[in-house]
Amino acid sequence: MERITDWLQKRSMISPEHVALMNAATDEMINYRTLDERASKWARYMHENGIIKGDRVVFISRNHTVCFELLFACGKIGAVFVPINWRLSATEIGSITENCTPKLLLYKKEFQALVTDLPQSFSKLCIDDVTQEVYSRERGGYPIPFLTLADPWIMIYTGGTTGSPKGVVLSHQSVTANALNTVVSWNLTHEDCTLTYLPTFHTGGLNALSVPLLMVGGKVVIAERFDPEEAVKDLNRYGCSIVLLVPTMYHLLMEREEFKCTPFPKMKVFLSGGAPCPGKVYDFFKEKKISFKEGYGLTEAGPNNFYIDPIRMKKGSVGKAMMFNRVKVVDERGNPVGQGEVGELLLGGDHLFKEYWQNPEQTQRVLKDGWLHTGDLAKYDGDEDYYIVGRKKDMIISGGENIFPLELEHWLSEHPEISESAVIGLPHEKWGEVVTAFISMKSGATLTIEEVKAYCLKKFGKYKIPKDYHVMDELPKTDVGKVNKQALTKLFQRQ
Repeated sequence: MERITDWLQKRSMISPEHVALMNAATDEMINYRTLDERASKWARYMHENGIIKGDRVVFISRNHTVCFELLFACGKIGAVFVPINWRLSATEIGSITENCTPKLLLYKKEFQALVTDLPQSFSKLCIDDVTQEVYSRERGGYPIPFLTLADPWIMIYTGGTTGSPKGVVLSHQSVTANALNTVVSWNLTHEDCTLTYLPTFHTGGLNALSVPLLMVGGKVVIAERFDPEEAVKDLNRYGCSIVLLVPTMYHLLMEREEFKCTPFPKMKVFLSGGAPCPGKVYDFFKEKKISFKEGYGLTEAGPNNFYIDPIRMKKGSVGKAMMFNRVKVVDERGNPVGQGEVGELLLGGDHLFKEYWQNPEQTQRVLKDGWLHTGDLAKYDGDEDYYIVGRKKDMIISGGENIFPLELEHWLSEHPEISESAVIGLPHEKWGEVVTAFISMKSGATLTIEEVKAYCLKKFGKYKIPKDYHVMDELPKTDVGKVNKQALTKLFQRQ
C-alpha cells in the first residue's frame, strides 16, 4: 500500500490565509497555514518526548481548537490520537488508559485533579504549561514515518452504556473516506462554516462536519459548551451555513423565542444526529422555511452514512446511502429483506473502523465479509429511502409480540404537553417484558396518565402501548445528549 498524503499540509498551501478554526470563547482565528504549522510543531514536540509511530497519545479537554492541532500532529508522525471523555471519573479514565496503554497524556489545567492519581507508567503533561513553548519553536525537525491508509489515526472509546467502553480504532482510510464521502455527498465547499458543539471526544464532534470541512477548506468554530441563548447569537455571528445538533439541543432551542424569530439567512441546513429526532422538530423547521434533515451514524462507521435531499425529505427517514458506501437490511439469517420489512442494518465501505482495540472477538462479531453489523433495526421504501426503527437490543418482546420503542417515543414526543419520552421493556413474569414509558412534562402541563394512555390508543393497538408510566422532571442523558436507557433500567431495578 502506498504512502498517504499529508492533506492538511496540501490544504495549507492551497488556502493559507483562509480561516480554518475559530475559538468561540475567545474569537481567536487560526488560518490553514497556522494550523499546519502548529500541528508540525506539536509533532516535533511529541517526537522529542519519545512518541513514535503506533504510540497512543491521550487528550483530556473540553472542546478547544488545540484538539485539532494535536489530531493532525498525531497524523503526521503516525501516533494514535485518543481523546477521552472529560466527564468520566478518575476510575473510569484509569480503566481506559490501562486498556490503551498510552505513552503520553496531555490535558488542560482544569483537569489536573482528574489525572493526578492515574498510573505513572506514562508521561502526563499539562498542555497549558507547554503550549507557548511549542508555538515558539521552528516547525519540522521530526522523522516522517512511512504511513499507509491502513495505519491507525484515531481511537475513540464508546460510551459504555451497554457495557465496558471499547476502543474503536479509526484508520487514516476510515477518517479520510468519511470526510471525502461527506464533502461529495453533501456538497460541502470552502464557503461553508459550522459551529461544533458536539464533544470532540466523540465521533460527531470530530468527524461529522469538522474534519470534512477542514479538508475542503471551510471554517470550523469550536465551542466549549452548548448554551441555547449563545447558540442563537453565534450561529448568525459566525455566518454558519450548516450545523449538527442532537435532539436535546433542538428541544432547548425551540423553547426560546429568539430562536423562533431569528431567520438565519446564511444557514443552508440544520442537521440532527446522535439520537432519533421527534417529528415536531421537522414541523418547526418546515414552518420556519429552513431546511432540516436527520442523519445516522456510529463511531464504527463514521457519523455520516446517508444523504437527504431537503426538498424531497420524508419525515423520519435518514435518506439514501451516500455516494461511496453500501447499505443493506437483512433478516436473522443474513438474507436481504423486502421493501417495508424490518431487519438489521448493515453498512459497507472504506469508512468502516479498523478494529476494536485488543478485542478481536468483538471485532469479528460485528465485522463480517466487509459488512458492519450495526445492531440497529431499519427498513426502506420504494425509493430506497431508509428509516431507522430502533436498536436490535431495544426491541421489546411482550407476550410474543415484537414492539419497537422508537415509534412509541416519536408519538409521545408529538404531544404538545410532553417534553421528552423513552420507552423500554422491563422484566415481567407473565409477559416476559412489559412496555414501560418514562416521560417528562413541559412547564405548566396538566396531562394525566390516563390521558397519556388514551393518546397512545389513538395511534397503536392495545398490546403495543405502555402498561406502566413514570413521570420525571428530566430524563437521564449520555454525554452526547442521548436518553440513557440503561440508567432508566437501573433506576427502576433499585426501586
